[in-house]
Amino acid sequence: MINRMMRASRFNEGLYEEVERDVSATGQAATVVVIAAVATGIGGLREGGIPGMLFGVIASIVGWVLWAAITYWVGKTIFKTTNTSVSLGEMLRTLGFAHSPGVLNVLGLIPVFGGLVVLVTFIWTLFLGVIAIRAAMDFSTGRAIGTAIIGFIPYIILMGILTAILGQ
Repeated sequence: MINRMMRASRFNEGLYEEVERDVSATGQAATVVVIAAVATGIGGLREGGIPGMLFGVIASIVGWVLWAAITYWVGKTIFKTTNTSVSLGEMLRTLGFAHSPGVLNVLGLIPVFGGLVVLVTFIWTLFLGVIAIRAAMDFSTGRAIGTAIIGFIPYIILMGILTAILGQ
């Protein structure tokens, strides 16, 4: 799994094709999301403490599933081509591994530098998300970017509602 995470973080397109097809990698993808979420929570302990970290881990897992479901729907309905063949499991696996750079968010504990690491990791993960969408949906880069952008709007709204409901 660590090897897969490193390959995912290095923009290895073959890795995303590999996990797309490997049904047994769904658990690994979930583990990647949890590891990245815990690292992010540890990195943010100064701001949110233990309750913030726990909320962050739960929100990351819910967010991963939500993001996969939304991009799956957007890609299958709005951007679908004759070559589009995707399942929700494929989206979960590829997007899960796109979270791999999140392990570096543990460095968020370092004053000033930590914030920069978290920002870079966020952008890095977004780019990997496009690669994951492209691999899972057999899309061009343009369609994958479109799917990510269109899907991001309801994702942000729903995550905002979830955060407001849970009081964080």
